[in-house]
Amino acid sequence: MAPYRATGLIDRWNALSLATQFLLAGGLFSLSAMIVVGISVTSQIEAAVTRNSASATALYVDSVIAPLLPDMRRSEVLEESVAHALDETLGQGALGKRLQSFKLWRRDGTILYSTNKDLVGKRFPPSDNLRAAFAGDMVAEFDKLDDLDSQAERDSGLHLLEIYNPVLQPWSGEVVAVLEFYEIATDFQTNLRQALVRTWLDVAAVTAIFFLGLSAIVFRGSRTIRSQSRSLKQRIAELSDLLAQNRMLRLRVQRASQRATALNERYLRRIGADLHDGPAQLVALAALGIDSPVLADPATPAAARARELQAIKANLDDAMREIRNVSKGLVLPHVENAELTEILELAVRAHEERTGVKVMLSMTGGHTSLSPAAKICIFRFIQEALNNGFRHAGGAGQSVAKHFDGERVFIEVSDTGPGFDPKIVHPEGLGLVGLRERVESLGGQFAVTSSQNGTMVKMVLNTVEMGQA
Repeated sequence: MAPYRATGLIDRWNALSLATQFLLAGGLFSLSAMIVVGISVTSQIEAAVTRNSASATALYVDSVIAPLLPDMRRSEVLEESVAHALDETLGQGALGKRLQSFKLWRRDGTILYSTNKDLVGKRFPPSDNLRAAFAGDMVAEFDKLDDLDSQAERDSGLHLLEIYNPVLQPWSGEVVAVLEFYEIATDFQTNLRQALVRTWLDVAAVTAIFFLGLSAIVFRGSRTIRSQSRSLKQRIAELSDLLAQNRMLRLRVQRASQRATALNERYLRRIGADLHDGPAQLVALAALGIDSPVLADPATPAAARARELQAIKANLDDAMREIRNVSKGLVLPHVENAELTEILELAVRAHEERTGVKVMLSMTGGHTSLSPAAKICIFRFIQEALNNGFRHAGGAGQSVAKHFDGERVFIEVSDTGPGFDPKIVHPEGLGLVGLRERVESLGGQFAVTSSQNGTMVKMVLNTVEMGQA
């Protein structure tokens, strides 16, 4: 059974692609290497950081304590005055806050001085750290309180940096005593943990970059092999699929013809919408001018009549000009080359000049290039919406807002009139229906909201999708 299982595993392994085999084997190897290197590097960093921090503390403590000590080669015990000086030095100031406990060792393991008075005069078997210190080495350990004389430090529950610092004879350099002190290392623990975390992250990042680089090469080779294999299969399949391809081409031609017919029909509907949204609106404004009280009142001054007739003539001239443009299939020259902000300002200004109603215009976001069809759509949308608001709401509180979010252009036309029911639209009318058709034919979105507080007509065009179309 064992050889059969081994053979099955080998077969399944060989069935995998080269890239998958590398991903599994290389990933396991890279993870193992990362763990080994990470443990080695972090242990070295921990030792170096511990030693550097301990060296700085030891230098500081030695500079403060050494002047208080007598000639340690001749002193078997400390005089009471020296012990009192050490008590005062270690019990207050920076050292008092920084050190948890302090001990002065003699070479034979006797504690000459300690902040814990119960230990003074006691003798303990010299530990490895103590012997190393008497050999002239500064020794430091973090949170390894395993000596017999460290019971009080263990009971404190604090994170402590244990430091053994040799006391040297000034002239001969002989080690005559050892200072053992425990530094409160709460900040040191935090900094050490951060350093270790950063080290692990760096090791993981380097390993990941190395592995991903190799993976990219292997995956590219594997992808090339698969691509060549697929290409050979496709070439063989193409020879037997020529008849099916010819049939598909014929069907595509038929569908293309159908789409062309549908596009032509949509184009005709759009021309109808252009005629309604442009010339029809201008003629309607001219008709409103003819019915205005200015012309109906015989007492109206001649100058006022002339201005009103001039406005009517201007609307009719604009309608005739737009009819010519639509009949020729041309866009408005000033719209085709204008920026979006200019189009909005032009549409608003034209409406204000025709109706005398003030329209609030706000534009936020950036700007983008638009196709001529999109520019005409926006211009006609604003024109038709403002005209509808003027006819049905008296132009109360009319406003136009534009916003661009990087991909979509939002145009909103609103008023503060009495509103209407958007679901009820005159069947012959081309107003809102024509606007909806115009916007949706460009892949945009159209919406109408109305209440007793006013009406808002909104359109949204996705410039990215229009650019890809």
